Amino acid sequence: MFDEIMEKFEGSPSQQAVIRLLLERGFSVNDEGRVVSGGIEIPNTGIAREIGVDRRVVDSTTDAILDDEELRRIFQNISQVPSLMDLAPVLDLTVLTVEVSDAEQQGIVSQVTGLLAEHDISIRQTISEDPEFTDDPKLHLVTDQPLPGDLINEIRALAFVRKIELQ
Repeated sequence: MFDEIMEKFEGSPSQQAVIRLLLERGFSVNDEGRVVSGGIEIPNTGIAREIGVDRRVVDSTTDAILDDEELRRIFQNISQVPSLMDLAPVLDLTVLTVEVSDAEQQGIVSQVTGLLAEHDISIRQTISEDPEFTDDPKLHLVTDQPLPGDLINEIRALAFVRKIELQ
C-alpha cells in the first residue's frame, strides 16, 4: 500500500516527503485540506519547515489527496497512537526493539510476546511497524522491567531475528 501511495507522487520527491511525514506522524487531512491531529490543525508552514520544503508543496499535496478518492479515504482516517518508547527512560521502562529478516513472515509478534509471557514479563505496549508503510519495519515492546539475559538470548536465537536493541 505504501508503494502505491508513493507512486501517485512519483514525479515529486517533495510531495513524497509530505506523504511520508503524514504517515509517520499519523496526521490526517480534513475536508478543507488542512493537516490535523484529531481536531488540532497543524500549520502547513510548520510541516514544510520540518521536512525542508515550501509551504505550497504541502498545499498541493493535500489538494492531491482530496482529489483522489482512495487517498482521501486513507488520509481522512489516519490516527496517531501515543508511544511509550520516548518516555521509557523517564518512566523506568524497558524498550525491546526487534529487527527481522522478513517482516511479512507470520507469527513474529506472537513468538516474541510468547517468550516474554513465559518469563512472566508484563508488556505495557507493543508497536509493530507495518511493512507496507515503512522500508525497515521493526517490532517494539515496552515492558515494566528489565529483560533477563536468558530471555534476550532466546529472542536473539529466533530464526527471523536479524538484530535486537534494548533501551
